[in-house]
Amino acid sequence: MEIFGVDIGGTGIKGAPVDLDRGDLAQERHKVLTPQPATPDGVAGCVVEVVRHFDWDGPVGVTFPGVVTSGVTRSAANMDKAWVGVDTAALLSQRLDGRRVTVLNDADAAGIAEMSYGAGRGIGGTVILLTLGTGIGSALFTDGRLVANTELGHLELKGHDAETRASVKAKEDGDLTWERWAHRVGKYLAHVEMLFSPDLFIIGGGVSRKPEKFLPLIEGVRAKIVPAELQNNAGIVGAAMAAHSGAGPGPGAASAS
Repeated sequence: MEIFGVDIGGTGIKGAPVDLDRGDLAQERHKVLTPQPATPDGVAGCVVEVVRHFDWDGPVGVTFPGVVTSGVTRSAANMDKAWVGVDTAALLSQRLDGRRVTVLNDADAAGIAEMSYGAGRGIGGTVILLTLGTGIGSALFTDGRLVANTELGHLELKGHDAETRASVKAKEDGDLTWERWAHRVGKYLAHVEMLFSPDLFIIGGGVSRKPEKFLPLIEGVRAKIVPAELQNNAGIVGAAMAAHSGAGPGPGAASAS
């Protein structure tokens, strides 16, 4: 079965049909740059462009980098503040000629995909997926069940929002070496571990394609740390899964088991 997924990020918007039997893209993804400023109208236009690139006319799942409840975006740390309070599912449905659109947090989507098809498959206990990119997204699972919208990238670390020190954008903006950045990521993971005592960390986002550059350099963390197996396609796959289930994660709704 194929369902369409779109992953909205701070720098790019990408999507593709997803084969839910395999948990992988059915076609090569299409990507466009996130407009600046990343307003609801501008981003919605890009989502439409990505969907129409494939002549897709069925349901669509969409991720958003912020808190999402019942299709409404509640935060927008790395997007235009005009997103706060927008019924994003309704907006995108209207722009996509009335087709059903399911919207959920981007890291939650990636986590659902990894727990079903990737590095978290069959893993019990507490698992935390962290997407390192423009910011830091998080997805928290207990025995395969998602606790939605955790937003652990905004924990305070050394007096700063954690993602301003340990995201990939922080590495690039500060021109940090892999060693220096891995040190920051390790401090962040140790802080999260102190709070939640996870059995496993899964590191997602584009940087998951280069685990040998930084994972061996991380120290001071007891939990196992592995790269996301679906890498940067996890959000698209998770979005398609949410569209197939007909609802974003919430009480009694989303489970990776």
